[in-house]
Amino acid sequence: MAETKREIERKYESDDSGLPDLTGVPGVAAVLDKGVAELDATYYDTADARLSAASLTLRRRTGGSDEGWHLKFPVAPGVRDEIRAPLSDTLPRALAGLIRSHVRDAEVAPVVRLRSARDVRDLVDAEGRLLAEVSVDAVRADRLTADAGSAQWTEIEVELADGGDPDFLDKVDKRLRKAGVRPSRSASKLARALAETEPKRKKKGRPKARQDGKPASGASASATPVTAGDHVLAYLRAQRDAIVQLDPAVRRDLPDSVHRMRVATRRTRSAFRSYAKVLDRAATDPIGEELKWLAGELGVDRDQEVLTDRLTAALDALPRPLVTGPVRNRLRTWARARSGGSRRRLIAVLDGKRYLALLDTLDRLVDEPPLLTAAAGAPQKVLAKAVRKDFGKVDALVEEALAQPPGADRDLALHDARKKAKRTRYSAETAAPALGGPAVDLVRLMKSLQGLLGDHQDSVMTREALRDLAAQAHAAGESAFTYGVLYAREERRAELAEAALPEAWETIGAAMEV
Repeated sequence: MAETKREIERKYESDDSGLPDLTGVPGVAAVLDKGVAELDATYYDTADARLSAASLTLRRRTGGSDEGWHLKFPVAPGVRDEIRAPLSDTLPRALAGLIRSHVRDAEVAPVVRLRSARDVRDLVDAEGRLLAEVSVDAVRADRLTADAGSAQWTEIEVELADGGDPDFLDKVDKRLRKAGVRPSRSASKLARALAETEPKRKKKGRPKARQDGKPASGASASATPVTAGDHVLAYLRAQRDAIVQLDPAVRRDLPDSVHRMRVATRRTRSAFRSYAKVLDRAATDPIGEELKWLAGELGVDRDQEVLTDRLTAALDALPRPLVTGPVRNRLRTWARARSGGSRRRLIAVLDGKRYLALLDTLDRLVDEPPLLTAAAGAPQKVLAKAVRKDFGKVDALVEEALAQPPGADRDLALHDARKKAKRTRYSAETAAPALGGPAVDLVRLMKSLQGLLGDHQDSVMTREALRDLAAQAHAAGESAFTYGVLYAREERRAELAEAALPEAWETIGAAMEV
């Protein structure tokens, strides 16, 4: 069983490798000597360093209180999430899944062995509570691949206690700097080990790595976009990277991870359609279908959860006298019955061949793009034309919706306008680095329109659910009064959204004419 620990730490180095007196740090009542621990860690990666390229660290360590397998994900500078699994001879399945989007079918093998003598001190307050752990690590690194090299160094590591105030590290930092200790030049022991044990003949001219760790082909991913094709590919590369990076977060069920991954698939599909003059649709359409499949799998339970949360919040907002019958029990039963997936199903999708093949296809797309003639054109011309075309479709759909009386046809037209507004927003996002302010403004305007139309569509879907719930309640001999009250409130929300649309659209139109 894997567990997660949030690591907040800072690393330092000193010419004399000593630890200065820390009893003067504000809040520290005592420095407790906890002795020396002998740590032996083997770090793993693919032959082409995919984990390192993604700033991930995988190791198997013996010694110390937390021996076992550790997989570290960067969160912020000096902050990492460490996923721990018990010690075993082979990589635990839980950790193997978390790196699968990066390594795909490549083998992970030992690359570096680090042996450390860790001299540990605990910084505690007047009540004996742990504030931070400070260690002086004498490290020996041995590269385990061909042309093996070795290195030795000593470093100081300060790790905040669980639940501690990060500001406390600033106080320790001030004391260390005053004593001549300086921040480490390397982000981690592994990074330093790889740098200092690398064969000299390989230190120059190494190819840059893609986000998934494979060597980049063609133009560098970090090159400044010049042509229209460059801008579209930069946007697509960012979405590919987002899907790969969010995969472990989805597996860990982190908040909003499923939604963000779905958005990345939508942005990619939208770019394919908006920039059909830049990328050959004969190549992108099949990929778009696979992305649509993935978005559907990600949304099996997501949409239902959102709808259930909306209904629950609406019910909570009702005065108690308006709640008649077993409404909450009925809502829970209804939600469970409509739940079409599970965590196990989603993980199976992410472990499946179809999904991994899609990731490989996205890699090939951004590395060997099916560019058309317009891709070589000036972005100010090609991208602007595509954005204007998308906005024109939104314009037509909004005007069509406003011309219709309230009802199902208008609801459908407004829903179509919402989808086109989202597509226009994404095409403007792609063009923003080239077009600047006008595209940025359009992103903002389309986001506001999308929000307004989204509120309307949410009301439509919620009213459909309430009709379903009321029918079930009636069939069971329960009162349907509360569902009617909620329906009326949702209907009013839709009316308000529709009433606000003409003025909002007039404002958007005026802004676009400027």
